[in-house]
Amino acid sequence: MVRLRTPTHRRCERCGRREHWNDESWVVVRTDDGPVTGDPFCLHEWDITGTFSPIATTDGS
Repeated sequence: MVRLRTPTHRRCERCGRREHWNDESWVVVRTDDGPVTGDPFCLHEWDITGTFSPIATTDGS
């Protein structure tokens, strides 16, 4: 059996903004209640490298 996997986090290569998925939308990651890293107006270039595979089989491959 095959199931669809989705990414749970991403980081912008330009401004460093980090986000995680909360089951409904992408949310900016905050550390130590400090300021958010990155520029909200950046045309974000997410770190998608091709190493993430959206397809997973039940046998673990």
